[in-house]
Amino acid sequence: MTDATPLSIHATEATGGRKLLRKALAQKSFVLGFGLLLLFVLIALLAPVLAPHDPYLQNLTARTIPPFWYEKGNWVHPLGTDQLGRDYLSRLLYGARISLIIGFSVVAIAGVIGTTMGLLAGFFGGRIDMAMTFLVTTRLAMPVILVALAVVAIVGSSLWIVILVLGLLKWDRFAVVMRSATQQVRSLDYITAAQAAGATTTRIILREVLPNIAPQLIVVATLEAASAILLEAALSFLGLGVQPPLPSWGLMVSEAKAYMFFSFWLIALPGTALALLIFAINLAGDGLRDVISPEKRG
Repeated sequence: MTDATPLSIHATEATGGRKLLRKALAQKSFVLGFGLLLLFVLIALLAPVLAPHDPYLQNLTARTIPPFWYEKGNWVHPLGTDQLGRDYLSRLLYGARISLIIGFSVVAIAGVIGTTMGLLAGFFGGRIDMAMTFLVTTRLAMPVILVALAVVAIVGSSLWIVILVLGLLKWDRFAVVMRSATQQVRSLDYITAAQAAGATTTRIILREVLPNIAPQLIVVATLEAASAILLEAALSFLGLGVQPPLPSWGLMVSEAKAYMFFSFWLIALPGTALALLIFAINLAGDGLRDVISPEKRG
């Protein structure tokens, strides 16, 4: 009997894992979104292998060559070249790295700040809750894009400054949602049972509360990742985000705006890539929320 008990536990966990996998595969939105997001991640990781040319190499004799489906296009530069003769396919591939680094880094910084504040405010309440509410209200009084523009204009712009500025500005949604979710679960029976069993407050928050509000955290993280990528693209478009010659998709659109009536693909290609990445992140997050949400487990 003593040997059978661990085996039965492992069998139950394996069965639960298989059920969760089947449920995930049955979610069309999750499969499509996760597949697209995985494709972007692979493109970013394999950019040095997939890129046919150096994304920074200029060739002024081969400027604004159109993509291969145009009459003057060729397969040497499948998606053409930009106004400086740089291979556009290579810059698009490397641009995926910039967008994903910004999205994941901003979510990591903002998520740690906001989730910590929300958990503490929702679990303890009282003055801690009042202090967090005041900080959130103060933060919401400052528009993100205007504050980011002002800070970047004063401090200077680079990839890591943009990440740090956005990470320190995007925590409010994490804090509000985590506070509300924590307040909903802190009075449930399993929290009371853990307290009666003598579990420490830290253990209760990390082992009981946090796993049960993970679906809300995932949804907020995906929304904020997509928002951070769009904000970086906007800042780069305005010239205050990622600086040349880094191949940011927002910067590529900005550099091509003077050619939009003559070389439309220079704007259409990075714009389409940006839209697909945002779509993939939101779809994957929404589908994953449906898969792991406790109230939807069957």
